[in-house]
Amino acid sequence: MTRITVVGSFAVGLTIRTPEMPVFGQTILGSDFDFGPGGKGSNQAVAVARLGCDSSLVTCIGRDELAAVADKLYAAEGVDTAYLERTDQRPTGAGIIVLNAEGANFIILDMGANELMDAAFVDRAQERILKSDIVMAVLEIPVTAAHRAMEIGKASGARTILNPAPAQILPETVFPHVDYLTPNESELRILLGLAPDDATGTRDLALELRKRGVGTVVVTLGEKGALVLSEEHDVLIPSPKVDVVDTTGAGDAFNGGFAVALGDGRGLEEAVAYGAKCGAHACTRLGVIPSLATRSDIAKLFGDAN
Repeated sequence: MTRITVVGSFAVGLTIRTPEMPVFGQTILGSDFDFGPGGKGSNQAVAVARLGCDSSLVTCIGRDELAAVADKLYAAEGVDTAYLERTDQRPTGAGIIVLNAEGANFIILDMGANELMDAAFVDRAQERILKSDIVMAVLEIPVTAAHRAMEIGKASGARTILNPAPAQILPETVFPHVDYLTPNESELRILLGLAPDDATGTRDLALELRKRGVGTVVVTLGEKGALVLSEEHDVLIPSPKVDVVDTTGAGDAFNGGFAVALGDGRGLEEAVAYGAKCGAHACTRLGVIPSLATRSDIAKLFGDAN
């Protein structure tokens, strides 16, 4: 069984719908309150567990009521929590999402305990990372933690995947430790210090990141698929067509599926295609955790026997 370790974030999302956005000092009545687990690292750890891999999450949560949401999730999904740490210093990460009648939203995030993760934090999980086939990281945690995860993973012979979301300019020293970098189009530009909508060609920007030491750049393009640029590959992998219900979590589903397919021994293009199927599947269901696929879900939707 492929052993995958995700160094990343956990947060609880709290959502409420409102007929109109309030102004400061105003109290209004909303509806459809909901809350549940989130955080890109957590989502990706659940994604790879659902696809049948030995999944472990390295993260930090508080000692509070929201921490129970994480405990319940990982017990249900079979995610290893041996390197999940708890702290009294900060609360469990949380996001407040307010939706209006048209579906537009604003989001306020407090990443809380996630912000305590640093290189030393990751070092405490070194035993697990050294035994991993694939090591993944996201950027909802401090860059020093993601950097260290890539560094240890690469040195141990694992394949490393960095999903640079939310994107920011990274130190040049991280790139040589990244086997697979998986930004979307706006994240790709932000990584290079450009505006999210900069007109420079996506392929040219991906090539620039390869020059900085990244092994393979996989740029997710939504319904258009994914651009794959490596020493041997320069190809657009199409995304399957589905009836879209909710795109939230599609990137996490893609990364999980891509990692699992690599662990299965699939070639790069086939692994990206499988990730695209997982991302497309996520778009067919409402919510993130309910949209993360099992292998049988993918087989049923796309006729993929593997």
